[in-house]
Amino acid sequence: MAGWESVSIEDICDVVNGGTPKTGVPEYWGGRHRWITPAEMGKRSTPYVDETERTITDQGLQNSSARTLPPYSVILSSRAPIGHLVINTEPMATNQGCKGLIPRSRIDYKFLYHYLASIVELLNDLGTGATFKELSGGKLKEVLVPLPPLPEQRRIVAILDEAFEAIATAKANAEKNLLNAREWATGQLSSTLRTASEGGRSDTLEALVLPDCTLSYGIVQPGDDMPDGLPVVRPVDLGERMVYANGLKRIDPVLARSYARTTLKGNDLLLCVRGTTGTVGMADPALAGANVTRGIVPVRFDPRIINQTLGYYLLRSESVQEQIRAKTYGTALMQINIGDLRKIVVACPPMDKQSGLVERLDTIQETADQLIEIYRHKLAALGELKMALLHHAFSGALTARLSDIQVAEVA
Repeated sequence: MAGWESVSIEDICDVVNGGTPKTGVPEYWGGRHRWITPAEMGKRSTPYVDETERTITDQGLQNSSARTLPPYSVILSSRAPIGHLVINTEPMATNQGCKGLIPRSRIDYKFLYHYLASIVELLNDLGTGATFKELSGGKLKEVLVPLPPLPEQRRIVAILDEAFEAIATAKANAEKNLLNAREWATGQLSSTLRTASEGGRSDTLEALVLPDCTLSYGIVQPGDDMPDGLPVVRPVDLGERMVYANGLKRIDPVLARSYARTTLKGNDLLLCVRGTTGTVGMADPALAGANVTRGIVPVRFDPRIINQTLGYYLLRSESVQEQIRAKTYGTALMQINIGDLRKIVVACPPMDKQSGLVERLDTIQETADQLIEIYRHKLAALGELKMALLHHAFSGALTARLSDIQVAEVA
């Protein structure tokens, strides 16, 4: 690459650490100096930031290690997750989980921003720490940057910015279509269930389950992972309809002895009651004998009243989910009490309608799943395209025509 050279970040930037004023001193907070954290950076969908959630005073700045960065610095989150990036358009300080990179005259700030975005995996690999990874200023300064002359930097930035704008539009459309597919499924499933439930039975959840289904919390402290131990289902394992043994945490079976009431029988419905309350999954038959953690309640409907597969759809129905949302409480950790859960009212269709109803509901869900998979694939392809364009940019192979062709193929 003619005219390109390889230089370290230390050669082209000033690297500035952040800091946090003492939180217990009111005089340090609410002042005129913008102050950003990695958590806030992770919420942003655009590169530029001009306002921050919190500000600090002159005293806060003077009595901490926080330092003000000039406009058009590049701010990098240097604590896990390493790699959030923003460009400040106003003077701004950061906490100690960030590194501020002040570009010198040899590098365009947006070129630096794009290059750092292209090497997030490398930056994470350079991080160290047992509890959480952190990228030190020393390691960051040693990172090499492929640096062309400024006119070439600006040409590359212009191509990337135009391409990324098109990608952002395509991504927003795909996300909207994904949301529409999910909302369509919810609406279709709910209206079908509502119509079919006319003339059926409405009762509390505790009245509709088998006598041996106690609607109880699972294991409170599952302990460390034990290879070849007892599979245990956690809220994080829910998401798809079926939950399989593969990939589940395994624990010492002794820990489950006091939780026989939540031992799975296979085909249990798994209802999340902590965190993402209301999420529902179905245990694979092979999970008979496994257990669940504190955040999940196994549900086994009385088959004389509700077909278990229909029960999956009933628990996901808007009427049940509204009740769960109404009874969910908490700030840091959302949850629902067992007593409230047991009183959730479920409207179920007459038994003679249930088998045919399950087939109709499955058809609706399959159609929605196909659409959802299309849009998920689209979003993944757009993410891959963005990284491919960055690779081309910093290997000297990016042209406007190449960018246009690749964006058109995916978007």
